[in-house]
Amino acid sequence: MASRPRRTLLAALVAASVALPLSGAARPAAVPAPAPAPSVLGPLTSATPAALEERYAAARDGIRAAARTAAGHGDARRAGALRSMAAPDRRFLVFDGRDGGRTVEVFGDLARAERIAVLVPGSDTGLDTYGRFRTGAEALLRELGGASGRAAVVAWMGYKTPGTVSTDALTTGRAEDAAPGLRAFVDGLRGTRPAARITLLCHSYGSVVCARAAPGLPVADIVLYGSPGTGADHVRHLRTRALVWAGRGAGDWIAGVPHGRLPLPCVTAGFGTDPMDAKFGARRFDAGAGGHSDYLAPGSVPLKNIARIVAGKGTSLA
Repeated sequence: MASRPRRTLLAALVAASVALPLSGAARPAAVPAPAPAPSVLGPLTSATPAALEERYAAARDGIRAAARTAAGHGDARRAGALRSMAAPDRRFLVFDGRDGGRTVEVFGDLARAERIAVLVPGSDTGLDTYGRFRTGAEALLRELGGASGRAAVVAWMGYKTPGTVSTDALTTGRAEDAAPGLRAFVDGLRGTRPAARITLLCHSYGSVVCARAAPGLPVADIVLYGSPGTGADHVRHLRTRALVWAGRGAGDWIAGVPHGRLPLPCVTAGFGTDPMDAKFGARRFDAGAGGHSDYLAPGSVPLKNIARIVAGKGTSLA
C-alpha cells in the first residue's frame, strides 16, 4: 500500500501523463510510414552458422521491403535508416516495421557464443530511436571482448514500448503483452545454445517486462537498471532461480519516481518496491554517477559492472 504522499504523487503522475499528451493534441502528428507485413520466420530452432545466416538474410529482405515502402510513402528519413539496417554486416533474427517496429538484432557470433546478453529496452524505443539502443549493445559487446570474446549481445526490441509520458508507462499492460514473446525468445535461445550463459539486461520499463517473463526463465542473471520497479515487492515474487541485480546511477531522474501501487477505477498505477531498496532483496551493483540513458556508455562504471555480471564474474563486484 502506498503512503499518502506517494499516493498523491502517483495520482499527479497519472494526471500529467494524460494532460501532457492532450496539450499537444492541437499540433498535427506526423503520419508514420506504412510497412509491409514481414515474412513469417517462426521460432529460433537452430543456432548453427548456416541456419543463422539464412535467417539473417530473410530478415534483411524484409527490411529492404520496408525501406522501399517508406520511400514510396515519401519518408526519406525512415527509408534511409532502414537501408542502413539492411547492410550486409547487420544481423537481425526478427524484423517487423509496423506499429513502431519490432526487431531482434545480434551483435557478435551467436553460433559460438558462450555468454549471451539479452537487452530489453524501456520506454520510447522504436525504429525512430533505435540508434541509441544499438549503440549500447555495441558498447557492451566491446566491453565483453568484442567479436573474439566468445560473447554475443542480442538487442531484443520485441514489443511496443510505452511513451515515457503516458499512462502506459505507469502500468503493467505493455509488459504483460510483451512477456510471452520474451519468454519464447529466451526459451528458443536456450534450446539452441544449451551450454551458453544467458543474462537478461532490463532497462527502465524493460525491468517490468523482464519481471513478467521471469518465472522459470532459463537465465543465470536478471539485471535491473534505471528501474521504476517491477510490479513485485520482493525478488522471490519473480519466481526465478536467477540471481537478480539492481543498479541506479546517482544522476538518474527515475530515483524521484514514487514507489508503490495506486488502485484506480480501471487500472493499478505504479510498480511496487524500489529494486534498490534492501527490502526488495536484489544484489545491488555500483552504477556510477550517470543519468537514465548512461548505463551502457563506453568506459562507464555501470557498463563495466554489467559486463562482469554477463561474464559470470558478478559475485566479485564490490
